[in-house]
Amino acid sequence: MKRRIRTVGLVVKRDRPRAVRLARQMIAFLRRRRVGVLLDVDAGLSGAPVRPKDALAREADLIVVLGGDGTLLSIARHTDARVPILGVNMGGLGFLTDVTEPEAMPMLARVLTGRYESDQRMTVAGALQRAGRVQHRFRALNDVAISNGARARIIAFSVWVGELPLTTYRADGVIVATPTGSTAYSLSVGGPIVEPTLQLLLLSPISPHTLSNRPVVLRPDAAVRIVIAPRQQDVVLTIDGQEGVPLLGGDEVRVRRGRAPVSLLRAPARTYYDVLRSKLGWGAR
Repeated sequence: MKRRIRTVGLVVKRDRPRAVRLARQMIAFLRRRRVGVLLDVDAGLSGAPVRPKDALAREADLIVVLGGDGTLLSIARHTDARVPILGVNMGGLGFLTDVTEPEAMPMLARVLTGRYESDQRMTVAGALQRAGRVQHRFRALNDVAISNGARARIIAFSVWVGELPLTTYRADGVIVATPTGSTAYSLSVGGPIVEPTLQLLLLSPISPHTLSNRPVVLRPDAAVRIVIAPRQQDVVLTIDGQEGVPLLGGDEVRVRRGRAPVSLLRAPARTYYDVLRSKLGWGAR
């Protein structure tokens, strides 16, 4: 059963004037309908109460994102399936924010009356362990990446699936991605495109030293353990391309399916295949 939307949270890319204008239009629209509005504190806007992203995700019944995929990822890590996200593409590629600017106001009106469809997108969750102790916990919608830093040295690390060893890599790094993240960093290193509502994990090495190393598709309940070899330096753990954590030799990064999916609203007149053709230029002459 769809929840009644009493409060809408707005997440706005503040350096896009069109996004700011649309946000102000939405605030006025929602107030006329006596729907509460909360603003992301990073939006830099006035006219409604502001909240940090974790509080915004708790208090809102709907999140509207005016920006690009990065803007949506910044709030998605704080939400669960209870709070749907309407992403309006005010940026570039826009695999996640597939509603266009002209569609935004009609789509918002539809959502307020309960006339919408949503996709439940798998997340990943995990932890960084150092000397047997958890140093950092994380959640991601797209991917978790381990990569080399400024020195661009090859990293030595081993990967386990559950209690079973997979292989030892010498590479620029590795990506553990969700199906939603298959069109992000994983795609750029040769990973497959996966329909975003499937349940699985993608393991994609980054520029492996051994050319036979290839992306691997894992079952959704697989527990991936990545162990950095001793004496490795300048290694970084990155969550959704936005949060970076330095790693040391001997560190373990554990990744598995997250408990709570993210709910993304779909543009009614556009399929996932339409988005692929448009964003990747398939069939263009």
